[in-house]
Amino acid sequence: MIAPSILSADFARLKEEADAVPGADWLHVDVMDGHFVPNLTLGLPVVEALERATDIPLDCHLMINDPDRWAPGYAEAGSRNVTVHAEAAHDPRKLSRDIRAAGALAGLSVKPRTPLEDWVEVLRDYDTLLVMSVEPGFGGQKFMPEVLDKVRTARRLVDTGHLNVIVEIDGGISRDTIEQAAEAGVDCFVAGSAVYGADDPERAVEALRDQAVRASAHLGQG
Repeated sequence: MIAPSILSADFARLKEEADAVPGADWLHVDVMDGHFVPNLTLGLPVVEALERATDIPLDCHLMINDPDRWAPGYAEAGSRNVTVHAEAAHDPRKLSRDIRAAGALAGLSVKPRTPLEDWVEVLRDYDTLLVMSVEPGFGGQKFMPEVLDKVRTARRLVDTGHLNVIVEIDGGISRDTIEQAAEAGVDCFVAGSAVYGADDPERAVEALRDQAVRASAHLGQG
């Protein structure tokens, strides 16, 4: 799965930017509050407008304080997947139930330095795991390959039936990094500048998907 990130798109032309990636599986929406992370992006009214403007399922990544209060609203707005940060949630198990009850898949994200082992049991209540491969808060950062150990751990837990989650990665995904992420076991790749910085975003999505599929097939053969 490829999820272009509108953090790298033109905010004045969000409908057109969504239309530019018709082959995307999800459209990744970074919601930042200027508190949990030092940047400020957009909020629920923009997500509601984007829901009306595109048929691509929205993948909302909430980099915000107090997601227990705010996250269900993004599910109610029609988002396909709503991801909250493990480091910010007060009661992550209840929050996952609230997100699901509001109609979305529930995702849990961990920062690069947050140990996955601390959250394995909680992840039993979630549908997606978003592994951050950069520090959250800004686009265009360099990929941190050391987080792939977390991906490999998550892939093993999924493959052995201990977890049932989509393994997603966000940060620095490009033509240069997607294959190593795919080989580690990622299911869904968030890509910002690699898509919206390309001359042809639609073609960029397909090129990334082809690379990921080839790398995953190679992993399966191994």
